[in-house]
Amino acid sequence: MSLLMPDFGLFFWMMLSFGIVVFILVKFGFPAILQMIEKRRSYIEESLLEAENARKELEEIKTEAKKIQDEAFLNRKKILDETTEIKNALIKEAKEKAFIEAEKIMEEAKKQIRYEKMMALQEIKQQVAEISIAVSEKLLQSKLNDKPAQMEIINRMLEKMDIGKFGN
Repeated sequence: MSLLMPDFGLFFWMMLSFGIVVFILVKFGFPAILQMIEKRRSYIEESLLEAENARKELEEIKTEAKKIQDEAFLNRKKILDETTEIKNALIKEAKEKAFIEAEKIMEEAKKQIRYEKMMALQEIKQQVAEISIAVSEKLLQSKLNDKPAQMEIINRMLEKMDIGKFGN
């Protein structure tokens, strides 16, 4: 028997064993392998679809995050602008109140100064009148000691009053 040509009996049994193995593989092995390959293929397809959906959701989330970030920036800017306006309004109002208060204080001070000036003038007038009366009294006492001087003063006063002369 040669190595290249096996014996018919050996050949038959080898073919029968090979046929049984092929039959068992075709009947039980290949369907299981194909089923596992099909499961793996569907799992990979589902994973790819999920990955694609996750990528789309991530893009949507990024877009929404950008939109929220922009809104937050605009809201922050709006709040800062409103705060600045309120601050400016408060400063302006405080300045106006201070100006009005200063005007009131100035007006009160002017009134007080006018009142004190009027009181001082009145006091000065009173003192001048008292001094004038005292001086007049001394002058009159010295002139009224003699009778003709008295008559002359009385006549002058009567002339000023348009009554006429007295005692001539």
